[in-house]
Amino acid sequence: MTTTTVHLVRHGEVHNPERLLYGRLPGYRLSERGQQMAQKAADHLAGSDVALVRSSPMLRAQQTAAPIAAAHGLEVATDQRITESGNHFEGRRMGHGSAKLGDPRNWRWFLNPLRPSWGEPYREQVARVTTAIHDARAAANGHEAVLVLHQLPIWVTRRSAEGKPLFHDPRRRRCGLCSVTSLRFVGPHLADVSYAEPAAELYAGAVDATGGTLT
Repeated sequence: MTTTTVHLVRHGEVHNPERLLYGRLPGYRLSERGQQMAQKAADHLAGSDVALVRSSPMLRAQQTAAPIAAAHGLEVATDQRITESGNHFEGRRMGHGSAKLGDPRNWRWFLNPLRPSWGEPYREQVARVTTAIHDARAAANGHEAVLVLHQLPIWVTRRSAEGKPLFHDPRRRRCGLCSVTSLRFVGPHLADVSYAEPAAELYAGAVDATGGTLT
């Protein structure tokens, strides 16, 4: 049967001096280091048989996808299904000020971490991303596809694909900036999952989506 690989690439570091949870807010671009990370991801995939590149509509994902597509003479297509997850605390600093867990006004948002109650349910994220993955697999049949998206949708989709519970410790996500999570399919069936961090050498001091440093 035909083998097809779909690579899920997380975007690079974002210019976010206020360290907000930016979520789906428009205008958040890659930092200078984020642009370097994007190039590292492009270099990592340069030798792959990439037939299509699709990106979340968020600017940071589009900018990460650009050098990957350019390396293969492709255009970046936008797929709304692989956008960032929704979050009630979007635009705030997590763990600080009005978004902190210790504020009783916020307790209702933390009542059900399995759902989670503070944002888009994990299962809904998995459903939309999985549909996008299989559409990309079919379109790139026998070749490779790249989807550029965001940490949480990648991580819960991977956990679902591997038959693991969707509830998890966010501090233990294995999905670094500009990491590449590769899903290899034989026909329509997932054969294996692999992971690479081509931009790891740039992680020192880099800031992730929640405002925390990676090292």
